[in-house]
Amino acid sequence: MPQLRLALNQIDSTVGDLANNSEAIVRWTRHAVEGGAHLVAFPEMALTGYPVEDLALRPSFVRASRAALEALAERLADEGMGEVPVVVGYLDRSEKAKPRYGQPAGAPLDAGAVLHKGKVVLRFAKHHLPNYGVFDEYRYFMPGDTLPVIRVHGVDVALAICEDLWQDGGRVPATRTAGAGLLVSINASPYELNKDDTRLELVRRRAREAGCTLAYGAMIGGQDELVYDGDSIVVDAQGEVLARAPQFEEGCVLVDLDLPAAGPAPRGTADDGLEIEHVILSGEPLAPYASEVPGGEAERLGDDEEVYSALVIGLRAYVCKNGFKSVLIGLSGGIDSSLVAAVACDALGAENVYGVSMPSAYSSEHSKSDAAELARRTGLNFRTVPIAPMVDAYQRVLGLTGLAEENLQARVRGTTLMGISNQEGHLVLAPGNKSELACGYSTLYGDAVGAFGPIKDVPKTQVFQLSRWRNAAADERGETPPIPENSISKPPSAELRPGQLDTDSLPDYEVLDDILDDYVEQDRGRDEIIAEGFDPDLVDRILTMVDAAEYKRRQYPPGTKISLKAFGRDRRLPITNRWREGK
Repeated sequence: MPQLRLALNQIDSTVGDLANNSEAIVRWTRHAVEGGAHLVAFPEMALTGYPVEDLALRPSFVRASRAALEALAERLADEGMGEVPVVVGYLDRSEKAKPRYGQPAGAPLDAGAVLHKGKVVLRFAKHHLPNYGVFDEYRYFMPGDTLPVIRVHGVDVALAICEDLWQDGGRVPATRTAGAGLLVSINASPYELNKDDTRLELVRRRAREAGCTLAYGAMIGGQDELVYDGDSIVVDAQGEVLARAPQFEEGCVLVDLDLPAAGPAPRGTADDGLEIEHVILSGEPLAPYASEVPGGEAERLGDDEEVYSALVIGLRAYVCKNGFKSVLIGLSGGIDSSLVAAVACDALGAENVYGVSMPSAYSSEHSKSDAAELARRTGLNFRTVPIAPMVDAYQRVLGLTGLAEENLQARVRGTTLMGISNQEGHLVLAPGNKSELACGYSTLYGDAVGAFGPIKDVPKTQVFQLSRWRNAAADERGETPPIPENSISKPPSAELRPGQLDTDSLPDYEVLDDILDDYVEQDRGRDEIIAEGFDPDLVDRILTMVDAAEYKRRQYPPGTKISLKAFGRDRRLPITNRWREGK
């Protein structure tokens, strides 16, 4: 059987940064070629970054993407890498689609190309367009209508893009019809917990359906709320894993494949009306060679480490890609701000993390000492700014009472953080968790102040779980656990009044998070939730809080997505909405 050494490059692209994305593609192509690769692949839209959102509708950006692709092909050849075919994702446009109502302006394409000998020898577009969760691809793209197949050293290689595997039909059965020996799919599939298991089973199933070896090349890094976890996979025609890349690591997977020899060039129309587009790059098989690359399967991360890694990657990408050097956090000594601080130190280095304790008249001694202890353990920059005089000054003018008086403390803290941010140039991090956001248990322009919410998609029970995991991981490495034990063990409190606890306003977080999971993640209605054994009055109260807090969530900053349904891009409800899951 013919042999082929495939290189799947997991790289971190930045949306719109065509120059640096091109540099990364050149650098990793060189690495792959030096490793003896015969075919090199990069992720979906690696050249432009993903998702480009409404940039896809801007003709100037589409033109720039096309020009960058052609320049990349020439440069690879000029630098001695032109003989090796390179598959790369980019933004293109359809040349044959006629403008019509309901079609994206300019007929953009989520496209891939094959670069060879200084030329773009083949262009193709994603056939299946996702339109769920964080995806709006019917808004942005036209579907591709071909099955691209390239012949490389006597092997026919079919090509696909991401959703082409996730939906039935299309390029997977068409690959079998065309008789290809290898299917390469380039992907930019966002991370969420447990998706790696779903992805592996998907790749195995599609390989069996296609009747050939399947290579799933993935992106890593972060873009706004989204994180990409890598996890590139190669399986044989029976679905057995031949190689699997590490999670959350940039790098190149090299794997030697024994593949069936290509027959007569496939022609005509395959499944779903896809026209087979076949290009012969090198018809003769390689001389037999001994495999020198290990392949193999990288060790998988446990769930807690996986989620924590996603939070670190997401924060680092947001801060660095937006040109900031440092972050600022209000440290209360509580579990949420402590976890955010630990994530920030791991993402950016403690020297780039600034914490501020802002005690008020109601702040307990342990909240102040726990914040200081966190700073000592992590080494972050720490200061104390008492806010009681500022609160008193507001009160003398406004005379607020009740909830308005309680929220004043949070708003003074928010103003203090933004003042320091403006003065010193730090990016403010909002410490709210998903449970609090769901119920509206936050103060607009107070604890909701910030440019990014690292744990916005993390339920409160998982905040505790991740904090314990991070401390245990430090213990195992012989390091100082970053989060004070008292921050984990004490009852949660916003300290808005003497003796106040979260449980004064909310049920126990274990019960609350179970109900929120049903309502927010699973879209279950009131009766379905009650049927699971929850108290009807409690369900009514929680659902009312969630529905009433939509206007608050709409004003909360973006934050890393780690769940099936994050607030914002995944879960989009109208603010003005009189539908209630009532009795």
